Amino acid sequence: MSPLKNQIRFGDLRRLSPISRVHGTDRGLPIDRYYIEGFLSANVSDVKGHVLEFDDDFYTQRYGGERIAVSDVLHVEEGHPGATIIADLSSGENLEDDTFDCIICTQTLMYIYPIQAAIQTLYRILKPGGTLLATFPGIAQVSRYDMDRWGEYWRFTTMSAKRLFGEVFPPESVSVESQGNVLAAIAFLHGLCTEELEKDELNHCDPDYEVLITTRARKPPHEIKTGE
Repeated sequence: MSPLKNQIRFGDLRRLSPISRVHGTDRGLPIDRYYIEGFLSANVSDVKGHVLEFDDDFYTQRYGGERIAVSDVLHVEEGHPGATIIADLSSGENLEDDTFDCIICTQTLMYIYPIQAAIQTLYRILKPGGTLLATFPGIAQVSRYDMDRWGEYWRFTTMSAKRLFGEVFPPESVSVESQGNVLAAIAFLHGLCTEELEKDELNHCDPDYEVLITTRARKPPHEIKTGE
């Protein structure tokens, strides 16, 4: 039963500034990262061969281990530590066709305004039979650091993700899910961390509160080209 009007106790949450402005990274494991790690753990067998990740290769090494033959790190800025490829997904320059067995693209696409072009690039650079593991926010703070440097343009729903990826990948090869609930959303917006909630509170999924959107998309093993 819902509490009556004017009987809600906000406690420490009755404030106009968040508890953390850096998504809870200063307190522990951010709530979205809990969901990201759960998604990658569930698809760990996809992380193998030649793998591309963005910003660093933390998840590649954590979830791929000995299954990794080659690990590449993409960043848009020249001189980024650890980057092996400097490229812009929206243009696709410096990125060869049919290169990667797996692409780990976590919390990246919301920073790219021409998102449809970026998804087309991701499809093109996957090897036939390769898999894209992507995550993006549904409900989240703005990342001021990123907003001020290259922009933060998008929030997603499961419906928009299915449509965006289904227009490039075969729709039957695209699996989209959401994670989160009203408590997780409130906690994440305030910058609380995973350790401040119980596991059953984090794991409860309410489809009306899409804190994190996850997408697994597979490129067909063989594409029939004109003239074949």
